[in-house]
Amino acid sequence: MLKIPVSLLLLTLALSAHSPAQSQSIAPNQAKGFATLQPSTLRKDLFYIASDKLEGRMSLTSGDEAAIHWIEDQFRQAHLKPAGKDTHGQPGYLQNFDLIEYRPDRPNSTLLLDRKGMQTLWHAPEAVGAYKHALDLTAPVVFAGYGITAPELGYDDYKGLDATGKIVLVFDHEPQEDDPHSIFNGTGNTRYATTRVKLLNAQAHGALAVITVAEPNRHHLTNAERYAKIGGSALRATPLPLQAIADDELHIPSILVLDDVAKQLLATSGSTPGALQAAIDKDLTPQSRPLPDTILTLHLQNLSERRGTTSNVAALLPGSDPKLAPETILITAHHDHDGVAPCSGDQGGIDENGQPTPAGPNCIQTWHGADDNGSGTVGVVNLARAFAANPTRPKRSILFVVFASEERGLLGAYWMAAHPLRPLATTRAQINFDMIGRDEMASPQTDGLIQIPADTTNRLNLIGALYSPTYNQVVAEENKAVGLTLDDRFDHESALNVFFRSDQFPFVLKNIPAFWWFTGFHPDYHHITDTAEKIDYPKMAKILQLAYLSAWRFASDKTTPVFIPNPKPE
Repeated sequence: MLKIPVSLLLLTLALSAHSPAQSQSIAPNQAKGFATLQPSTLRKDLFYIASDKLEGRMSLTSGDEAAIHWIEDQFRQAHLKPAGKDTHGQPGYLQNFDLIEYRPDRPNSTLLLDRKGMQTLWHAPEAVGAYKHALDLTAPVVFAGYGITAPELGYDDYKGLDATGKIVLVFDHEPQEDDPHSIFNGTGNTRYATTRVKLLNAQAHGALAVITVAEPNRHHLTNAERYAKIGGSALRATPLPLQAIADDELHIPSILVLDDVAKQLLATSGSTPGALQAAIDKDLTPQSRPLPDTILTLHLQNLSERRGTTSNVAALLPGSDPKLAPETILITAHHDHDGVAPCSGDQGGIDENGQPTPAGPNCIQTWHGADDNGSGTVGVVNLARAFAANPTRPKRSILFVVFASEERGLLGAYWMAAHPLRPLATTRAQINFDMIGRDEMASPQTDGLIQIPADTTNRLNLIGALYSPTYNQVVAEENKAVGLTLDDRFDHESALNVFFRSDQFPFVLKNIPAFWWFTGFHPDYHHITDTAEKIDYPKMAKILQLAYLSAWRFASDKTTPVFIPNPKPE
């Protein structure tokens, strides 16, 4: 009987997961871990994470706590090193932090304009504000263009503007976003387009609050309009609570207003909203200015506020090279989703197998979150097992993290970016999984906003390549062994705000090469129908195989991906 060497047998098993056209060999020193990434294991794990038992994994609920402790147990069973600390300061797998959960009182929260004794009062939906604590403040208003300070681009909306003690009015998004030659990443988004970055910038300039309005000359839906089109959890009978980091570096409120409100606020500016935007977009000359006779009183009221503790779950695979082991590769996802709610009207629910459940007084709807982001959670856990099972370790260390409270605003990722478990200065790359289990399909959220390829059955979207082409090059090279179709469409659009909608973004803000690995939106996104039986497990396994090979390269190559702080439009 012919005896086959163990290394050759492992290599054969590894390659069996590929289609016949994928012929590039897997290195023998990586083959054992590679071979563990199998659809059957992914399916078993995901049917648990997306089960009715975990009640949709809403942050600060028992269902999400169960997910946290399952991940913790998997890291422990893989014999990975704890990367956090427990309540006694001893090594543990959890990084705990406190959140404030609150429910805004929309009807009784108001924005009051006082102009030469004439008062105008707005409330939702004309003006919608939210803050983790009830708040009252009165201050004059200044207009600060897009609210951006980008020194590497030579652009600053705050140049010559005194915002100290003021409320700042800004446009959403970025200048020239319809111009493919714009220094702001052509038709894509840069780091400056998101509200949190604008809030932090306003805070750094002494502002007390920020009012944001959609660009008056826009060619896309507002964020509120896009969100409403999702349906599902966005329109549930009992609105989702909001959450905020209790001890966040950001401590000023944000208010969204409609076009007519902004028009009235800018009535003393000497121009119109559309003309101000056109002037900025023409040649990137800021149009910031005080707004004479414009005093605003902001009253934010909450129906409830409570403090709770949640956890990022983190484990370390130490690197094999003493000189390179202090450097870190991040592999991440988020474990939370949108929880449960009573069924509305005579509607029933959907169980974990995708089967309808009857309506009735005890009916509960569960947002299972199989793709979002059970798929990413299971992906990180299985990669952690794969690397731990491999007899050879890469040279640099790999930190596996499953973040808390992404659905409430990337809160776990922002917390870890501000309180890193390992130095960010020596963190070389991040692979972030968020929805890696489905085929991209047309949905109300994307209709008319982005072109979806006819065949997405083998497609993986990579988001972030403009900030690190060398990262993208490594993934493309390793993909020769896996054979996925790689797509960068989401790096070149600004209507969906995809670039800053997952947990890689807080690390992009820290100048770390970080990509979001994503198979795209579909009609079940944020609906109770996002269930485990709809996941494409063979495709998910291929994505994890590519991530395994790419992470090996990031963790062992002599050179590491380079971050480009000012990506040039193509």
